[in-house]
Amino acid sequence: MPYATTSDGVKLSYQVRGGGPPLVLLQGQANDHRWWDSVRADFDGTYQSITLDYRGTGDSDKPDEPYTTRGFATDVLTVLDEVGVERAHVYGTSMGGRVAQWLAAGHPARVGRLVLGCSSPGGAHGIERSNEVRRSLAQPDRAAAERALLELMYTPAWLATHPGPHHTTGDPRMPAHARRRHLAASAGHDAWDALPAITAPTLVVHGTDDVFNPAANAPLLAGRIPGAELRMVEGARHAYFEEFRQVASPMVLEFLSRLA
Repeated sequence: MPYATTSDGVKLSYQVRGGGPPLVLLQGQANDHRWWDSVRADFDGTYQSITLDYRGTGDSDKPDEPYTTRGFATDVLTVLDEVGVERAHVYGTSMGGRVAQWLAAGHPARVGRLVLGCSSPGGAHGIERSNEVRRSLAQPDRAAAERALLELMYTPAWLATHPGPHHTTGDPRMPAHARRRHLAASAGHDAWDALPAITAPTLVVHGTDDVFNPAANAPLLAGRIPGAELRMVEGARHAYFEEFRQVASPMVLEFLSRLA
């Protein structure tokens, strides 16, 4: 299994599949690269897809020290350097979209086209989930809390025919300290002031029924990034890219394929 080593000595596991122009796929908070397992084949036929396990997840090192979304973006660059990729399209979902914002804003020469899925600008301008949603995730009955998370990701109708396992609800191998560090990284994200600096052609995608990361964040991002396009996936919750794969993947592929 290949690894890239960061400037502070952290070993990052990464995965490369397919052939063609490089496409970085960035997953959500406290998840490893398996987040993309159900849809990755949609991109591998056209692109060289590149994923990594964030520090704290998967087969990467899990240091007990502060993590940030900007730091995760630097880790992505370390992987790209290791693979020998100077410029790549970037598709980030959930916290991965937050990481992608820093990549595009801080390193414009490294990013071709940018897709931000079910993401948020964070900070004072971001729309936070409701207290009701927070309570559903914090309830003491662990099974009930896990079910609540699943229903924030997917519709009940889809869950009825897709019993899992689900790779979007957290990496079960993560130690407790890494989960806390990931939560803090995502909660501390604030790229509002940096977003106007993004020059990459950008597509913002969000499910209309997403209350885990409220759908109202999508127009905020699209309005803040020059020339960004906004597409809402009707009826979708947070994991729109998986449940509504037949809509979302062609939409993203069409956007990435444009020449101008």
